Amino acid sequence: MSSTLVTPAAVQAHRDPNVRRWLTAYTCSMLGDSVYYLALSWAAVRAGTAAQAGLVMSASALPRAVLMLGGGVIADRLGPRRVVIGSDALRCAAVLAVAALLYLTSPGLWPLALLALVFGTVDAVFVPAVGALPARVTGKDQLARVQGMRGLAIRFASVVGAPLGGLGVAVGGASAAFALAGVLIAVSVPLLISVRIRELPGDRADGPRATARADLAAGLRYIRGHRVLAPLMLAIALGDLGFVGPLNVGLTLLADHRGWGASGMGWVLAGFGVGAGAASLLLTLRGRLPRAGLVAGVTIVVGSLAIGALAYAPGLWAAVGIALLVGLLTGLSGAMCGALLQTQADPAYLGRVTAVSSLISLGFTPLSMPLAAAAIGLWGLGPVYLVSASVCALGGVVALVVPALRRAELPA
Repeated sequence: MSSTLVTPAAVQAHRDPNVRRWLTAYTCSMLGDSVYYLALSWAAVRAGTAAQAGLVMSASALPRAVLMLGGGVIADRLGPRRVVIGSDALRCAAVLAVAALLYLTSPGLWPLALLALVFGTVDAVFVPAVGALPARVTGKDQLARVQGMRGLAIRFASVVGAPLGGLGVAVGGASAAFALAGVLIAVSVPLLISVRIRELPGDRADGPRATARADLAAGLRYIRGHRVLAPLMLAIALGDLGFVGPLNVGLTLLADHRGWGASGMGWVLAGFGVGAGAASLLLTLRGRLPRAGLVAGVTIVVGSLAIGALAYAPGLWAAVGIALLVGLLTGLSGAMCGALLQTQADPAYLGRVTAVSSLISLGFTPLSMPLAAAAIGLWGLGPVYLVSASVCALGGVVALVVPALRRAELPA
């Protein structure tokens, strides 16, 4: 099922056909995700009340958060490539089954809720495996470039996926949109099978295997005792915690308070997307930035200042410009942190390391959104944005004051 890759050091990732096959597979999978979420929200709203639709949309969050660490153990035990292929196949089958069910009958909310639960459960395994795969597709010296390419794929999927899903709904309803999502995810499977991977130390473990629980405990101990990964996880947690509230629920309330409306909020989000896309493009073309730990710390601190300034922007276009700067700086810091995770972690622990960082970003930090909304209601936009920016800045301070992280470099 797998083949070994030997990548010449001179081959840059964006010129490597093997990396491009992986990127195409990843992009198709992300596009399928975007179409799926739009189809799910549309079908849920049409089948039930707004409250019921909200429950369906959030049903995937609990299994994803609860099972994520276990998913990292599975990725390390079975190998990320095998896990990603199996996860995409399961997601494809589940989405196509619901598409067929909606086409043949009107079953109500229960199949949508079940689909969301299945997606969340599979995501708990899929996300750590996806994060551990790039290190086996290219060399360590190309991982920053691959992070940039991955960022471009995510931006492309978010921009194209929603209109594509809307077109599917317009043409054939929710069943057609689900079918389109399933087809897009299905395209990624043969592409992933064709991707050649390289073996890393520890991929072929000899002797008796520990239990899954022992593997998980060993992974957490490994992260806690690592000179770079431990402070890096703290920096990521603080940075995300200060970033998520203002750029999600906070931005909606800011646009409403300033009278910018939905279109104004869209322009601010577009500015952020352009900035983040520019950061990804820079890394794709440049490949490596020296002094990655220092760059991550500085960009987090300066980005936090931009986050705080967003609440005090004198007008819409000033807010768009600030959002562009936020996107550029957070895009660079996120890519540097991701590349450091990939290169600093022992390959045998990479799935578990990715699972912990993903749990922080996808499981814990979204909890800050209702807290941010409640705080804005009590104290107003300005103070909450400033506090959030201060929390985000603490992540950069951690990166700058811990010598091992500040001096961390990406392989040349």
